[in-house]
Amino acid sequence: MIPLIGYADRLSVRPGETIDFKVSSQGPAPFEASLVRIVCADPNPAGPGIQEVRLAADFAGSYPSRAQAVALGSYGRVAASGPLGSLDDLTLVATVWPTTPEAGEQGVLARFDPESGAGFALALGADGSATAILGQASGAPLRVSVGTRLRPRTWYRIWASFDRGQGRLVVGQAPVHPDPFVDRSGSAELAVGATAATDGGCPLLIGALGGRPVTGHFNGKIEAPAVFGRALEAGEVAAAGTGEAGAGEAGAGEEGAGLVARWDFSQGISGTRIVDTGPAGLHGTLVNMPARAMTGASWDGRETCWRHAPEDYGAIHFHDDDIADCGWDTDFAFTVPQELPSGVYGARLICGAHQDTIPFVVCPPKGSRAADLCVVIPTFTYVIYGNHARSDYGPDWHARAKAWNGYPWNPADHPEYGLSTYNFHSDGSGICHASRLRPLITLRPGYVSITEARGSGLRHFQADTHLLAWLEAKGYAFDLLTDEELHREGVAVLEGYRTVMTTSHPEYHTAQTLDALERYRDGGGRFLYMGGNGFYWRIALHEEAPGVIEIRRGEGGIRAWAAEPGEYFNAFDGAYGGLWRRSGRAPQALAGVGFSAQGLFEGSYYRRAAGASDPRVSWIFDGVEDEILGDFGLSGGGAAGYELDRVDRRLGTPEHTVILASSEAHGEHFVVVPEELLTHVTTWTGEPPQDLIRADMAFFEGPNNGAVFATGSITFCGSLLHQGGDNNISRIVANVLDRFLDPDARFEVPD
Repeated sequence: MIPLIGYADRLSVRPGETIDFKVSSQGPAPFEASLVRIVCADPNPAGPGIQEVRLAADFAGSYPSRAQAVALGSYGRVAASGPLGSLDDLTLVATVWPTTPEAGEQGVLARFDPESGAGFALALGADGSATAILGQASGAPLRVSVGTRLRPRTWYRIWASFDRGQGRLVVGQAPVHPDPFVDRSGSAELAVGATAATDGGCPLLIGALGGRPVTGHFNGKIEAPAVFGRALEAGEVAAAGTGEAGAGEAGAGEEGAGLVARWDFSQGISGTRIVDTGPAGLHGTLVNMPARAMTGASWDGRETCWRHAPEDYGAIHFHDDDIADCGWDTDFAFTVPQELPSGVYGARLICGAHQDTIPFVVCPPKGSRAADLCVVIPTFTYVIYGNHARSDYGPDWHARAKAWNGYPWNPADHPEYGLSTYNFHSDGSGICHASRLRPLITLRPGYVSITEARGSGLRHFQADTHLLAWLEAKGYAFDLLTDEELHREGVAVLEGYRTVMTTSHPEYHTAQTLDALERYRDGGGRFLYMGGNGFYWRIALHEEAPGVIEIRRGEGGIRAWAAEPGEYFNAFDGAYGGLWRRSGRAPQALAGVGFSAQGLFEGSYYRRAAGASDPRVSWIFDGVEDEILGDFGLSGGGAAGYELDRVDRRLGTPEHTVILASSEAHGEHFVVVPEELLTHVTTWTGEPPQDLIRADMAFFEGPNNGAVFATGSITFCGSLLHQGGDNNISRIVANVLDRFLDPDARFEVPD
C-alpha cells in the first residue's frame, strides 16, 4: 500500500460544519497535518507550478501513525441468530451466474469460519465446480466437489446438503437452461462421520466464504439463495430453486420442506437491505455495494426496466474488488471557521519523506455569498473518474512525475483502493459504482493524467485549477460550490449570483443538477460553460450510502464498457441510465453545444467565425484582432482539443445562438462520437463525419436578461495562463466575465 495516504468523509463543506480526515500512515514516527489553500495543482515547470498557501488551523499538529487496511469485495451479511444457529441437517441452494469460476474457492452461501474450520458452506471450489464444505469438531473441514467446472456467464442451480443421521454430504450442480451441446451437470457424495461441526459461530454470508477480513469473494450473479433445515433429496432441489420446494411433503410448501430462509433480491432493489421471505424474516445487509437491478435466470427480454418486472431482476452481481466505504477510523477533524473564505483547500500530511494532500472545497455559508461569481466544481465527475487506471500508463508516467516533482503514485500500481468506472472489475464486467469514501489517488495536487508532449497532461481537478488560478491572478472574486450542493439544494443555492461558471469537464450529472442550472439560466442567470463533453452521462446517488454514485453505460456514447442487455436502468433511482441525450436532455439544450468528437490529448485552435462580427457579440472580441484563437496552452498545446462540443439546433441549441469561432486542423485520430453515426459513412445530421469534428465557441441570450457563453473544448482552460494570462483566449473570457458581472449589462433575446 501507499506509505501515507488518506481521505475525507466529504468533498465539500461550509463554515461551521465539520469534515473528518482518515489517514493510513505506515511510518514509525507520527505524521504531521496542516492546512493549505490550493491555488494551482499543475506541477509542469513550464506553467505556473503548484501554488499552495499554508494557513493556520486548529487541527494542525502531530498524530500517531497507523496503517489502515482496505477490504475490497462485496457480499451480503445476515446476523447469526434464530434458526441459523441450531441447524443439524440442512441444505443450501442458490442460482448462480459465475464469471470467474477458475479464480479459486469462492463462497456462495456460507456460515463458515476459515480460522476454526467450523461451519458449513456452498461454494465454487478450486476446480470451479460446486463444492460443499463441512466443518469438523477437530481437524480440517471436509470438502466435496462435483469436479466439472461451471461455464462462465451461464446460469446454474447449485446445492449442498448434509444428513447427519445418514452420514451423507452431497453437492450438485445443474444448468437452469440446459445446453444440448455441453452437459456440466453432476453431483458428488461423501460419507462423513459423527464429528461434523455445522455451527461456525459467525454471520451467514452471501457471496463470500468468511473470515476476518472476509475472504473467498464470489465473482458473478447470485439469485434466490435459500437455507433449508433438512437434507433435500435430489428431486426436490429444482423446486427449491424456484420457490416450490415441499411438493409431495407433509405440509406442502416450503415451510413443510423445512425452509429456514430465502432471500429475494428483487425486493428493495434501490437499497442495501436484502429481504428474507422465509418464516423467520432473517433479513440482511449488503457490504461494499454489489450491483443490483441485474437480470436473473428468468429474464427473457420482455421487459428491460426492472421496475416493470422486478421478478426478472432478482440477481445481485458480486465482485471481489467492489468498494463503497473503506470504513477507516478518523484521525482528526476540522470544523471550518466562519471567516474562512470559499476556495479549494487541502489537509497536508507529512511523515518522513512521504507527503500527501487531501483536497476539499469550502463553500460559502448557506444562504449567503461573498462574490457575484460562482464556480461549480464537478466533484461527481472527479469521483466517477477516481482512481482511473489508464491503458496508456507506463514508465514514461513515472519519469514525468519524478522530473516535475509531481504526485508519485498511480492507480495502475495501486488497485487496492478500488478503480474507477472507466475500468473493469477483475471478472471483466464494467465498474458501475464509484465512491469518495476511499483514497482517490487521481484527486491530488501534482497528479498527471497523461504524458502528452505539448503540455501538462492534466485532467479534472488539476486541470480545473488552471481556471481558478487565472481568476485569482486577474482579480476576480468568486465563490465555489460543488454539484453536491446543486443536487441537494437545487436552484436556490445559485440565487443571487450574477454569473455561474463551470470548469473544464462537468461530464456527470443528476436530474437535480441539470434542473438547478437550467432554472438558474432561465431565471436571468449568466452562465459560462468553460469546457467540453459536459452534461453527458446520467448518474444516480444512493440515498442510504452518501458518497456512492451509480453509472449505467447504456446504449450509445463514448463508453469505457457497455452495460449488459436489460441492465440499462439505474438501481439507485430506477431511472433510465446512459446518455442524457437518450433521456431527451442533450447538452445543447442547456449550454448550446454538446459532445461531438474526441481524439488523443492534443489541442488545436479556433478560427473566428463570421458571426463574431454580429453587433450582438462583437464586444466579446474587444481588444482581440486575431483570426486564429488559442493555438497555445498547457492542455495539449491548444485551446480546442481532446473532447469537442458543437452547436446542433435539432438537439436543443437555441435558434438565436451565434457561433463565435470554430476549431479546425484536428489530427486524424479524432473521431465522431458513436451517437452521431448512423452507418460508417452517414451521420444523424446528414453532414459528412469529418464536419462534425469541431469545437464551437458559442453565445446566446437567455430569458430575463440572462446569457450563455460556451467554449466547447475540454482543453480550453489550459490556454488561459499562457504568457501570464496575456493572450487572446484570456482576453475573450475576461470580456465575457466583465459583461456578465456588470449589473447594468442588458441581454435581449432577438425576435
